[in-house]
Amino acid sequence: MSIDRAVMAFAGFVVLISLVLSQVHSTYWLLLTAFVGLNLLQASFTGFCPAAMIFKKLGLKSASAF
Repeated sequence: MSIDRAVMAFAGFVVLISLVLSQVHSTYWLLLTAFVGLNLLQASFTGFCPAAMIFKKLGLKSASAF
């Protein structure tokens, strides 16, 4: 798995978990969804993604985006 795919899979997982938690526990969990969306947006412009740096340190191979 490449870093690009891992970042997208992790972002999707966090969004889905926060949506479930917002329905079960508190609507404040939607703030996590907003944070993930904003982070993806800024990463598309700047190329800086903290999750990509973590996945790189874990040994995943680089792809075109990160």
